[in-house]
Amino acid sequence: MVGKPERQVAVFGAGYIGLVTGACLAELGHRVVVRDIDPDKVALLRSGDVPIYEPGLGDMIVRNKERLTFTLDLEETLRGAEIAYVCVDTPPSASGDADLSRIWSVVKSLEGAAHLKAVVVKSTVPVGTGARVRSALDAAGLSHVGYAANPEFTAEGRAVADFMRPDRIVIGAADEATAQLIADLHDGVDGPVVVMDVRSAEMVKLASNALLATKISFINEIATLCEKTGADVEEVARAVGLDHRLGPHFLRPGIGWGGSCFPKDSEALRQLASNTGYHLQLLSAVIEVNNLQKRRAIQKLKDELGTLAGMRVALLGLTFKPGTDDMREATSTVLAGRLLAEGAEVSCWDPMARPGEVEPWISTTRHATPEEAMAGADAVIVVTEWPQLKEVDWAKAAEAMRRPVLFDGRNLLDPAGMRALGYTYMSVGRP
Repeated sequence: MVGKPERQVAVFGAGYIGLVTGACLAELGHRVVVRDIDPDKVALLRSGDVPIYEPGLGDMIVRNKERLTFTLDLEETLRGAEIAYVCVDTPPSASGDADLSRIWSVVKSLEGAAHLKAVVVKSTVPVGTGARVRSALDAAGLSHVGYAANPEFTAEGRAVADFMRPDRIVIGAADEATAQLIADLHDGVDGPVVVMDVRSAEMVKLASNALLATKISFINEIATLCEKTGADVEEVARAVGLDHRLGPHFLRPGIGWGGSCFPKDSEALRQLASNTGYHLQLLSAVIEVNNLQKRRAIQKLKDELGTLAGMRVALLGLTFKPGTDDMREATSTVLAGRLLAEGAEVSCWDPMARPGEVEPWISTTRHATPEEAMAGADAVIVVTEWPQLKEVDWAKAAEAMRRPVLFDGRNLLDPAGMRALGYTYMSVGRP
C-alpha cells in the first residue's frame, strides 16, 4: 500500500468469504486476525493448510503469514483492531428468513470494543439488517463506531481474483467518514468504488444474484423450447450473447444452478418480498424452472430406458460447479436422490468434493476415475463440467458400460462424435 496507513482488521468467520477477505486484506498490507469458533479449522489454518479448495488462496495465506493470524480467542481478535469485518454465514431458517443468529453473536461480542472505528458486515443479509445492527451498536455504547455494508461478489473458483480485480466495490454507509475508511482499506484493489446508503447496498447483493439466476433459468426455458422445435440452443445463445445490451455471460444451458449463493439469495429475496406483502412473480418462476430442470434430466433417462428400477447410473461431477469442492445445493444431490427414489443404483466420480461433505449414499459408491464410475452402468449423466471429462477415453468407456446411454447435462461433449462412438446421446436444448 502506498500512501495509505496499515490497518489492524478483525475478521469474524473463516469460511469462504472470511478467508478470502482476510487473506486479500493482508495481501494489501494490513494486519489481519481471523477468528472462527471451530477448533479444528483454526488448527488446520495455523498449520498452513486451507480447509477449502480455492485457487490461489493457499499461496496467498502462506505469503502473508506474518500479517495474518488465525485464532479462537475473542480478546486476541479485537486487540488493537480498528475495523471488524463480519463474514459469518446466514443460512435459511425454518420460516425461510435468513438466520442472523451468528451475526448477532458477533455484534454482542463487540461490546466494550470502544477502540473500533468501524464495523463492516460482508455477510449476505436481508435489507434492513444494517439498521438493526446500528441500533445494537448504539445500545452497547458504540455509537461513535461507524457501520458499513460491504457485500461480497466473489464466485467460488475465482474468489481471490474477484476480490483483487472486482467489477465494483460496493460500500453502504450512513456517513462519509466510514465510507472513506472502507474505501481506503481497499487501496490497491483494481476496481471502482460505489458508495451508497446501507439499505441499497444490502439490496445490491440479493438483486445481482437473482438476476444471474434469472439469466440461467431463462436460457434453460429456451433450451426446452429448442428441443421441441428443432432449434439449437447453443447457436441461439451464441447469437443472443453478441447483443451488447445482453452479453454472453450466464447464457449457458444446463441442468440447473446451485451453490451457496444463488439458491439461498433467491429464496431470501423472495421471502423478503413476501414479508412486505409483495409477491415476486418473476423470481418465483425462475426458482421453479431451476427445480424442474434437474428433474427433467431424470425423466429423459426414464423415457430412454423405460424404467430406472434396477438400473445403474453414473454421475460425473458432484460439486455445484467446477473449480471448487463445495457441495452446497449441488445439482448432484437432487439427481442422486431422485435416482434412488426410482430404484436405481448410483455410482459417481468427482475430483475435488470432500468425502466428509458428500452424502453417505454418494460416498459409498464413489470412484477414483470417471471410467471406473461408468463401468457396468446403464446410463451416465455429466453433472459438473470438469475439464478432466474432456480427456476421458469415451470409446473405451462405452465398451465397459452395460448400455451406452449418456445425458450431457452441461453440453460439454460433441453430439456427433459421441453418437459415432455408439452412445445414445442426449443434451440440453440441442437437436
